[in-house]
Parts: sequence; structure tokens; C-alpha cells
Amino acid sequence: MDPIPARSLLVVDDEEAYLELVAELLSERLECRVAAFTRPDEALAALPQLGVGLIITDYSMPQMNGVDFLYRAHALVPDAAAVMITGHRIELAGTDFSHVPGLREVLFKPVRLDMLVEQVLKHWPDSAPPPLRQGLGSRTKV
Repeated sequence: MDPIPARSLLVVDDEEAYLELVAELLSERLECRVAAFTRPDEALAALPQLGVGLIITDYSMPQMNGVDFLYRAHALVPDAAAVMITGHRIELAGTDFSHVPGLREVLFKPVRLDMLVEQVLKHWPDSAPPPLRQGLGSRTKV
């Protein structure tokens, strides 16, 4: 019997510098492949081949917002969980996102890396979340 391939983590954010930082820090902290995209449409096109376990997406992006992205992603990978990150605390505070398929958590920027990693592990869709790597400080904010 072939081993089950490890799932990957997908990060989508239109701010390239922020995306690169988050993807690099998550790669250093978690033992899993991290796929990063600045364009939601490109992420959707690649999604079926990535074996995604969890999606981290920004809310505010020019092509489509994070909610629209998650609806489209759910049609392609219905078992993937999602965490949405946003800098729009005032605008979105109290917003009900329970209707968004796969969305497990909404975090507001800046997010501490240890909190983001905790959410990834907490909401990973199966019983084999990626193992933690050692050595990165927990107070790092993204």
C-alpha cells in the first residue's frame, strides 16, 4: 500500500512582501509544503494539484475577496479547512462568516506567528497535522 501523500498549506494574499514573509515563516515552523500565491485566480487554477489541507487567505484582494475565494476553493477541495486574515478589524468586527464553507477562523492583522501556527494545527482537516520544527520565536508577528 502506498503511503498517503502529505498535504500542503496554501497561502493567498495580494501583498507580495507580506505573502513571502508569512509563507517563509510557516515553512520554517511547520514540516509541510507551503504554496503561496498573490493572485486568487492562479491559486484556484493550481488548487486541485496541490493536495491542500488548509488555506490561509487574505480578506481584501483586488480580484476577489477572501470569502468569494473560499466559496470557489471549496468547490475544488471540499475537505480543506480555511483561516482568513484581515487588516479590516473595524469593518468586519462582528461579521458572521458561518456561511463560508471551510472557514474555521478569522484573524486580524498583525497576527502572532505562534497563533497562526496554532490555528493551522487546530483546524487541519485530518488526524495528521504537519509536525512542528524547532527554533523560531513565538512572538514573531505577521
